[in-house]
Amino acid sequence: MDRSYRQPGVVLTDHRFSVPLDHTRPDGEHIELYAREAVATGKDPETLPWLLYLEGGPGFGARRFVGRQAWLGRALTEYRVLMLDQRGTGRSTPANRQTLPLRGTPERQAEYLARFRADSIVRDAEAIRPGLTGGAPWTVLGQSFGGFCTTHYLSTAPEGLTAALITGGLPSLDATADEVYEAGYPRIERKNLAHYARYPMDVERARRIAAHLLERPAELPGGYRLTAEAFQSVGILLGSGDGSHQLHHLLEDAFVPTLSGPALSDAFLEGVRGLLSFAGHPLYALLHEPIYAQEPAAATAWAAERVRAGHPGFDAEKALAGDGPLLFTGETIHPWHFTADPALAPLRETAELLAARTGWQPLYDPARLAANEVPVAAAVYHDDMYVDTAHSLHTARAIRGLRTWVTDEFEHDGLRAGGPRVLNHLLALVRDEAQD
Repeated sequence: MDRSYRQPGVVLTDHRFSVPLDHTRPDGEHIELYAREAVATGKDPETLPWLLYLEGGPGFGARRFVGRQAWLGRALTEYRVLMLDQRGTGRSTPANRQTLPLRGTPERQAEYLARFRADSIVRDAEAIRPGLTGGAPWTVLGQSFGGFCTTHYLSTAPEGLTAALITGGLPSLDATADEVYEAGYPRIERKNLAHYARYPMDVERARRIAAHLLERPAELPGGYRLTAEAFQSVGILLGSGDGSHQLHHLLEDAFVPTLSGPALSDAFLEGVRGLLSFAGHPLYALLHEPIYAQEPAAATAWAAERVRAGHPGFDAEKALAGDGPLLFTGETIHPWHFTADPALAPLRETAELLAARTGWQPLYDPARLAANEVPVAAAVYHDDMYVDTAHSLHTARAIRGLRTWVTDEFEHDGLRAGGPRVLNHLLALVRDEAQD
């Protein structure tokens, strides 16, 4: 039974749905989806159109708001909002180191997880839509990976959409995982150099921490093994609006004096643990490269790791052998993640099988997108570290009628940092498009 309750300015209702694990076998195994509905206090939900929110990721449940925070407050002025925990995330049937062994062997776990990409997420949305809307289409707001899902929605079920809004999530329609990372490493390097230009004192700080870890890897609270390579991945901060400042504050208090000499401080190690642990979102690591897989004969084969070898500036040992800055990584998943992180280590063989998997199917239909009739607007961030701007703009030109807002006002987290403004802008764009 659906349950409703209140927060300041909003009435929330919990929804649970049963959907097929494999939508091509509707009579087969089912999994549970959870979604939270939000309606502004005092509004009659039956008079409001629906807006479905698809979170970024992969692997993150929908954000838990308190009241009418961020973009949600703007959306509630005219929509009945459904925030979906995509399959395997949040309160939907979980997929993690504790639950996946229930599937059996790593082979069976990998086969299970192969059904957790954008294609299955969109079919989930279409399965639950009729019961919620009475069959009416809805507006979809997709952030980051949620935008990838929205693009798939436009490719396969546009009849379910009144409008599509995408923020920081227009994917390449045909780039391989290798091509995604070939474009990605130069962007990450630019973010590094901009950070060091802002905080030149961090060059020596980062080098000192990496040199310490090369000699003596540390164990973080909870058992994470922090190596120099793992430390580099705190660069994931550099893709958010205030991430450079957060990174600077993390680095400035890294060492404390002890009886046996300088040591990495507990506060620093705890801060790093919060950034690097995948305990709360293991699907991000497991499915990060499969979300780009579209060639049936090709495996992703640890694309980020292989491509990194062609960018020696990201090699910590080589950086420390010279006098240049240590380059942080970010938005890349590597085999060592599945030995360093206790939340991932039991899933190492499963990850290897996903990396070697072939038979992936295309996620986007260029011909259908070229004939698109759904009003679509997308915020494209000028130098997005996580999603290549050139790829996004190429896709924007390939989707008929799509209107873009290209901005350097925000980084990838524009919907979080400037939610009402971003949503306002996109709604204005789709409404202008609908009137043309």
